[in-house]
Amino acid sequence: MIVTVLGTGSQGNAIVVECDDDRVLIDAGFHARTLVRRLRLAGIAPESIRAMVLTHAHGDHVTGARVAARRFGWAIYATQGTIDALPELDDLSPIVVRPRETVQLDTLRISPLRIPHDCAEPVAVCVENAATGARVGIAYDLGHVPMSLENALRDLDAVILESNHDDVMLRNGPYPRSVQQRIAGAYGHLSNGAAARLARRIASGALRHVVLAHLSEQNNTPDAARSAVARGLRGTDFRGTLSVAGQHTVTRVTVARSRRVEQMTLF
Repeated sequence: MIVTVLGTGSQGNAIVVECDDDRVLIDAGFHARTLVRRLRLAGIAPESIRAMVLTHAHGDHVTGARVAARRFGWAIYATQGTIDALPELDDLSPIVVRPRETVQLDTLRISPLRIPHDCAEPVAVCVENAATGARVGIAYDLGHVPMSLENALRDLDAVILESNHDDVMLRNGPYPRSVQQRIAGAYGHLSNGAAARLARRIASGALRHVVLAHLSEQNNTPDAARSAVARGLRGTDFRGTLSVAGQHTVTRVTVARSRRVEQMTLF
């Protein structure tokens, strides 16, 4: 199974998960032209994508959804709350998914998981290779970690995890107090410290790759996020690799249930 982060951050988020000829796009937060350019940079033909799953209705996750889905014929999967918040998708007949109900494609199983965020019915996603059992979790845009989500993120081969902000940088940064409170609140975004604590709790010898995502360009740095989560992983059974996915780079992670993981970043 191959996971390709086309970009992640406040300017846009999009991730492709593929297995054999089965490809699904998680979020389409870039304008369609940018999305197509990044797909081609990663060597992925847009026409080869079978479906798109939208985690929630914020613009940095859905900006290119309508145009790209119409152009390439992608099926759209989303919760009812997300669909209701995006009436522009109505003519594309989006398919309703319910948290903890599995969507079965050819070789991929997609399981939406409830998360707390200031949007209608947002979800994280676990994707499993039905043939090998390889599992990848994608969890970003959440203000705190419910136990149900934490339990679902155990026994993963790879996880893409939000590490949005450094608490001190946020507090001393340029955002108004009201925005700071929203970001740091229970329905906002995970801090580096919160990401570190979650990574520690789900760490195991089976987890081979942790990719940090959705970093704030104003209130975080890759080094700060990586250092915080690395400290959280110390003393655990985790022996994999820790990396940071960027807003302006395409990052690819190859995961096999055999536990062999390879990572490449394309600029």
